Amino acid sequence: MITLTTAPIDAAALLAQVADPTRGALTLFVGTVRDVNDGRAVQGIDYQAYGPMAESELRAIVAEAHDEWPGLALAIAHRTGYLALGEASVVIAVGHARRGAALDAQRYCIEQLKARVPIWKREHYADGTREWVDPTRTAATTP
Repeated sequence: MITLTTAPIDAAALLAQVADPTRGALTLFVGTVRDVNDGRAVQGIDYQAYGPMAESELRAIVAEAHDEWPGLALAIAHRTGYLALGEASVVIAVGHARRGAALDAQRYCIEQLKARVPIWKREHYADGTREWVDPTRTAATTP
């Protein structure tokens, strides 16, 4: 299940979608808007996506994950529009019989999403400026 939405993401609902008695490992990744990026105070983020291509690429990532980790259940939701500090921008819920596979699949999905899916973010800074951010670049200050 993949979703692009302008509405707030219900992480518990996504987790419920992958839950099943055969899946002993459930993982939930929630990416939120943080208050600082590259040492600059952030007030919010605009997310924009090329919907049809983003959905197609998300489906491809899900298919790849299913091929790599058979028995996987996966739900991914990403928001678009303006998000304030603390709001969830992306949620990935994974269910699998084993924790290793669930955790590996979750990491795979977020890394592939950041590298391949045409979703762009423009940060709004406290000084009143705005700037588009490369989602594949890791800040030097991030451990």
